[in-house]
Amino acid sequence: MMTTANPAHPPKTSDRLWGGGYDEATHPLVQQLNASIGFDCRLAVFDIIGSVAHATMLRDQGILPAADHVAIVAGLQGILADVEAGRFVWSVAREDVHMNIEAELRDRIGDPAGRLHTARSRNDQVALDERLYLRATLATIISDLARLVDVLSDLGRRYAAWPMPGYTHLQRAQPVTLGHHLLAHAEAFLRDGSRLCDLLVRMDACPLGSGALAGTTLPIDRAKTAQLLGFAGVTHNSLDAVADRDHLVEALAAASLGMLHLSRIGEELVLFSTAEFGFVRLTDAFTTGSSLMPQKKNPDMAELLRGKSGRVVGDLVGLLVALKGLPLAYNKDLQEDKEPLFDALDTWAACLQVTADMLAAARWNRQGLLEALDRGFLLATDLADELVRCGVPFRTAHEQIAELVADCVRHRTTFAAMGPAAIAQRLGVPQAGIALALDVEHSLALRDLPGAPHPKRVRAEGVRTRRLAAKLQQQAARWLAPCPAEGMLRA
Repeated sequence: MMTTANPAHPPKTSDRLWGGGYDEATHPLVQQLNASIGFDCRLAVFDIIGSVAHATMLRDQGILPAADHVAIVAGLQGILADVEAGRFVWSVAREDVHMNIEAELRDRIGDPAGRLHTARSRNDQVALDERLYLRATLATIISDLARLVDVLSDLGRRYAAWPMPGYTHLQRAQPVTLGHHLLAHAEAFLRDGSRLCDLLVRMDACPLGSGALAGTTLPIDRAKTAQLLGFAGVTHNSLDAVADRDHLVEALAAASLGMLHLSRIGEELVLFSTAEFGFVRLTDAFTTGSSLMPQKKNPDMAELLRGKSGRVVGDLVGLLVALKGLPLAYNKDLQEDKEPLFDALDTWAACLQVTADMLAAARWNRQGLLEALDRGFLLATDLADELVRCGVPFRTAHEQIAELVADCVRHRTTFAAMGPAAIAQRLGVPQAGIALALDVEHSLALRDLPGAPHPKRVRAEGVRTRRLAAKLQQQAARWLAPCPAEGMLRA
């Protein structure tokens, strides 16, 4: 029996492409909460690329007439131009990026647009868009990481022979070099880049063709779609393909860890730039002044590296909680995955870029580093090692040097002020060996082991990290290369 709409209800909007069986208008608050266009419009370019690949596959399978394919691609090209120029008007009534683009395509080219969604659901569509977005964004972040490692490589080689205190428990411990210290940070960022490369390989499968949850009865070619989109293959389970957000969690976990690495640099720059340390001066471009105290230059960018890390960790936790306990397959909760994803990756990328620029511009104080070496008995272990070379058991040597340090503290003196002759006499060993043990450059020269701070080793590590940074850049370029569907779109 045919029915007519209740005249008390407003007419159905043509923007609601899913509303064929609905008589009532959507409640305004439902529309507000349901709409994601305020943030998922960022996926527009990837949504359009996916649509070109899908339409091309439908044409090749004889499901979409060739003339309609031409009209669809041309229409999508026009929409892309408007999106990239900032002219495209996004509609909350059209809910999300997918329906905004499809409805606009219908407005521009008419009936052929209605064939584009054949054998496709918004569920596999968004799963695809997020993978395409992640592929491009993570590749860009890999490039940012490579640049930061490259900066640290340059600094490591430049300062390979500048002695400085090394710290444990934030207490002066043993001598290292500034180059060795900076290259330690490079190792962490190389791991961050490697982690993202691993993730990109793991998520290199195309979910399109999974439909809402159970594929399609139409004779599509998923391998063709994957090839057009630059994927190595297709996902193997349609339920998992539309529900899986592991790659987003992995990306945010990597971002959280990466931000913790940046936070550590930020904390060190805050400390090292104080008058109490006096190791480094941050340039004006990366500091701000006080509204009250004219003399102040505050290391705000370094401080924000610490603060922003908490924000990104919060994004990870928010995503994990949104995913907790969801049954297969797609659930509306998954709409909540995008805002933490965008926020975390935007924040990480910006912090990587500012850190590279800030470190490249920083001015290190060699004299301040040298003066700090004599204030914490950093060569105590070297003295103990010299006693070992003279035949003293290490534990006995350790005890004797500890007593020597305690006496120096009581008399408010240092090894340098006491002098090698007095120390040698007290310990009952030759003066020549003690004099060498109290020479910081000799101390560093003895540390000629893989991974140790001998200046020669540090310079070699600087060369190695530069080579690995170049390799990361190559990996980034591989993932940033346009896929065939994008080439068709921009032809």
